[in-house]
Amino acid sequence: MKLGMSSYSLLGAMQAEGMSILDVIDWTADHGGEHIELVPMGFTLIDNPELVESILTKTSERNIDISNYAIGADFLPDSEEAFEKEIERVKKEVDVAHQLGVKRMRHDVSFKPPQEASIHQFEMDLPRLVEACRRIADYASQYGIVTSIENHGFYVQASDRIQRLIHEVDRTNFRTTLDTGNFLCVDEDPVVGVKNNIEFASMVHIKDFYHRSVSWYNPGDGWLETQAGNYIRGAITGHGDIDLREIIKVIKESGYDGYISIEFEGLEESKKAAKISMDNVRRVWESV
Repeated sequence: MKLGMSSYSLLGAMQAEGMSILDVIDWTADHGGEHIELVPMGFTLIDNPELVESILTKTSERNIDISNYAIGADFLPDSEEAFEKEIERVKKEVDVAHQLGVKRMRHDVSFKPPQEASIHQFEMDLPRLVEACRRIADYASQYGIVTSIENHGFYVQASDRIQRLIHEVDRTNFRTTLDTGNFLCVDEDPVVGVKNNIEFASMVHIKDFYHRSVSWYNPGDGWLETQAGNYIRGAITGHGDIDLREIIKVIKESGYDGYISIEFEGLEESKKAAKISMDNVRRVWESV
């Protein structure tokens, strides 16, 4: 297992303190991270070869890997022209991943609000999603890059929908970036979701949430309403309501021994939260 940090975890510090992505790499290395996962929020790498080179120099100097390049995408636009434009945009992001030397890249496929995220709608949209993922995976194969879909949002989120897409795409270099916390967005038990999908994981995010049942009052700002009307809020890993020890036990017993990223999206100060999260995961991993 190689434990590291998603740059997204320090987005708060990038926005509040002016940290650059190079500062995030330094911070990760200073706190024992073995890799950095690049999520281009707060910076951009498209048509920015100077920053790509600076990142490569910095990670080499600090002796940490670039584990994954994670971008957004939406393959369900309103027109065929827009669909083809999105395919070409994501291919350019694959080129960036190649420039970075990474062998893993996550792209989203689409986002819909809960009221539009039915299984019927998913099955109707599936052929277009499969086409897009195949085309991106086939393009990425020339570089030896494994592309992936994260359980992310409300639409392509539940473990069975992720598996359905992976099996339909039917490419050896298309897998899942497995987020341990996001299953709660669609009210799936995270331990069950991880058990279901760990065999398909090219990359793992460890994330924690606080959880309040649907019968609870709305806790207010900072909380997200799930598909079934429960409430969740991002937590420091190990402080929330997800069974971190059982999650890590499942991952470890599966034989997965690749990159694990801390992904924090709570209200606490991001650098402190990220450090506590990484320390907690390392300690639990060593104890199970």
